[in-house]
Amino acid sequence: MFPREGRGPDWVPSSGENKQQKVALSFPVPQGRAVLRYPALHASHAGIWIANADGARPIGRGEAIRIAADTPVIMLNAPLVGQRLGYPDLSGLDLLELYAFLRPAQFAVPTPKGIARVTGLDVPSEDAEVAPFLLRAAEAMLALTDTDWPEREGAWTAAQSLFRLRWPWAPVVAERLKKPSVNERWLFSSLPEWEEHAPRPAPRTVTIEPGDAEARLVDLTGHGAEERPGQRAYAGAATAAFAPRAMRDTPNLVLAEAGTGIGKTLGYLAPASLWAEKAGGAVWISTYTKTLQRQLGQETARLYPDAAIRKAKVVTRKGRENYLCLLNLEDALQGGFAGRAAILAHLVARWAAYSADGDMVGGDLPGWLPTLFRRNGSTALTDRRGECVYAGCPHYRKCFIERAARASSDADIVIANHALVMVNAARGRELATRPTRYVFDEGHHIFDAADSMFATALTGAETIELRRWILGPESSGRGRRRGLAARLSDLASYDEQGARAISDAVTAAGALAADGWLQRLGEGAPFGPIETLLAAVRGLTYARAEQPGDAGYGLETELAEPDATLIEAAAPAAAALDALVRPLVTLGRRLEAVLAEAPDWMDAPARARVEGAIASIGWRAETVASWLSLLARVGGPVDGDFVDWLAVDRIEGREFDIGLHRHWLDPTRPFAEIVLKPAHGALVTSATLTGGGDWEVAEARTGAPHLLRPAARFEAKSPFDYTRQAEVLIVTDVKRGDIGALANAYAQLIVASRGGTLGLFTAIRRLRGVHGRIADRLAREGLPLHAQHVDPIDTGTLVDIFRDDPGASLLGTDALRDGVDVPGESLRLVVMEGVPWAKPSVLHAARRLAGGGSAYDDRLVRARLAQAFGRLIRRADDSGVFVMLSAAMPSRLLSAFPPGVPIARVTLEEAVARVASRLSSRAAVGHESREPA
Repeated sequence: MFPREGRGPDWVPSSGENKQQKVALSFPVPQGRAVLRYPALHASHAGIWIANADGARPIGRGEAIRIAADTPVIMLNAPLVGQRLGYPDLSGLDLLELYAFLRPAQFAVPTPKGIARVTGLDVPSEDAEVAPFLLRAAEAMLALTDTDWPEREGAWTAAQSLFRLRWPWAPVVAERLKKPSVNERWLFSSLPEWEEHAPRPAPRTVTIEPGDAEARLVDLTGHGAEERPGQRAYAGAATAAFAPRAMRDTPNLVLAEAGTGIGKTLGYLAPASLWAEKAGGAVWISTYTKTLQRQLGQETARLYPDAAIRKAKVVTRKGRENYLCLLNLEDALQGGFAGRAAILAHLVARWAAYSADGDMVGGDLPGWLPTLFRRNGSTALTDRRGECVYAGCPHYRKCFIERAARASSDADIVIANHALVMVNAARGRELATRPTRYVFDEGHHIFDAADSMFATALTGAETIELRRWILGPESSGRGRRRGLAARLSDLASYDEQGARAISDAVTAAGALAADGWLQRLGEGAPFGPIETLLAAVRGLTYARAEQPGDAGYGLETELAEPDATLIEAAAPAAAALDALVRPLVTLGRRLEAVLAEAPDWMDAPARARVEGAIASIGWRAETVASWLSLLARVGGPVDGDFVDWLAVDRIEGREFDIGLHRHWLDPTRPFAEIVLKPAHGALVTSATLTGGGDWEVAEARTGAPHLLRPAARFEAKSPFDYTRQAEVLIVTDVKRGDIGALANAYAQLIVASRGGTLGLFTAIRRLRGVHGRIADRLAREGLPLHAQHVDPIDTGTLVDIFRDDPGASLLGTDALRDGVDVPGESLRLVVMEGVPWAKPSVLHAARRLAGGGSAYDDRLVRARLAQAFGRLIRRADDSGVFVMLSAAMPSRLLSAFPPGVPIARVTLEEAVARVASRLSSRAAVGHESREPA
């Protein structure tokens, strides 16, 4: 907020007893400059403090809220402070926003320790020292304006715009920045343009000779490094994936399970880089998590130490929805956004000028920045709706997405993710540069990624999104969204049949769900055939799925024996969708004809625009066709390849979507057909590839049985001494479902280990219940606690905070069970609140029946336990304890843990004593460097 009229920034209430009392503040700053006279506020589970020039003092929650509401205060992470005060509308001078303005595209851990690191200040040793520290940190950051810092360009212009938007920091920043002698270039004129290159030739047919990959591995690890036989054998086995293919639709598939510590990243980079150099082709390395994508980018520095060469040789690719859309940003900067969203847009514009790749999700945009704005507007800055006009965009030549696509066509190594690989293979525009060699790291997630990619959902949310894509805005809402007719108006004027197809599609789209559909269904007044269908789905789902004592979460029931109401609603809905898919298919064909005829005005940019439109329309047509196929199941025969069900999605009793769902019983079938068969070779690797089972399980979950040629197998055990480094404790006296007992167990174990604990939950409700009971208790012990689904911080940043503080603990769910790499002192205890059984659902029941019943359940649980245990020991000098709070832990599942690791069933008291005994020395080392909560 800006200072209220008549109350300048030179005063602050020193107590709640007299809000009118004014206390002047004094800070040593450069001569001739206004003093930064704002107070600083810090709130943690241990207490609340406020600081000004006279010092710091503890205050109560009510006084803190009164001061924050009446006076601009300096804070660190305002949403988090507001949550701890119970004042969600808290706003003020957030140090993270100031840092994002001054140092765009530079990351800082959003904690006092992280801010101390980037400002060069001493880390406050206790919570009472944090508030004065925030004052010093603000001055240290602002002192940057006295220097010619790397991101000075554009700062003055951005500050003027932010001043007009009443950004709280704007008055302070604007007076400290000198107006440049030459007008600063606007972002859209300063970004470099990508260049068009000749198409890359097809990769040559080459063979990597025996021993070559191992020799390259030595180069990567260093000739003086300790020899690792497992890694050397792994590199040799991975080479088979890069051999010439013998038959069409029969890739060289290698399945390689490499235990933690083998060093599989460098193991497969060795043959991959060799093949790319010799064949002149690109190897796509696919991951499941953005964390591993980032780590892979760092590992390639060993392969290409020179940054310029690495930038050309290695490219990270993600889906379009991850990248900043410059056209959306321009709209936001020119009035499309208002309030806090507009401020975020200007900070993102500052970042875009210095970003390496424009990646807003997991790239160099700090993950905490959108959360400071409650994610208000951040999603609208990306192309999540598929409305890109390609060459019709004025920023097409500077587009981050197009730049990444072109860079990847010339790269040797492309770091992608499973979802993008599948989307690219199924409906990608880059047919000429489609890869022939893949490495699927985190390969145990291929099944899950394929399950999501090849699923069908005919729901209200999906149909209303399609309606908006076709019709554009139907209200006076702001934004640049345009309908299909507007996007293709010039092309339609050239082709009469195309214009008619657009008109027919627009007319047919009127039958789809429209704004307010959920309310109409709740009132029993659906409008149109699709909403009538959804109303029938809702009624049947409640009739068959709702149980007494239902907790208000999602409901689902299998699509079997549908009632007359649903069958009667399906026919008109199918007719409406058929009326929509026909003009979409026709429009795609007419656009292809326009390309083939190549009129005089069809230059290269126009061609690219038409090609993009063809791909986008084809995707929508395929989606509607899959909906029609699903509707044919209503009242029709069962298709054994699929699992179909009805669902009402709810959160705490509030409905947010309704519809019909279809998943493949075995989603690796389309994966093998669309991704593996066109490839020449693929390496699928993971530390838990066999998934709690055997090699048949690994093959079944990666698509190998659907190929003519059997997959090669390789296995390398972890080199860690688990007998010495770890132990597993199964606590037998914590009653399942007793939140109080569960909270007490977590608190005692975290105190015994002095932090460094990763707590894993199978339900968000229990996670929140435990956190609410123990956060204050741990804070009094000097042990900060962070929690996914509680703290208003993105998951990636939570892991960064946890990794940065050996005394901190982190609670989370499935996302933290796999793909989190926290070696060293920061993670020494993993606690699971119960056996991670699969959630009972229609889909799980069908796969369980097909996969062997209880044996299928056991395989899933063993895989999840192995993944959770894998978070604990990441290096040869790590040591830790894995605790399962479940007396009902079956002995048959203990094979999930590495051979030799000690396993004991103990009481909670015994577990606490053993944790304290094993981890006491490590905890003492870590606690010395702990930051305050």
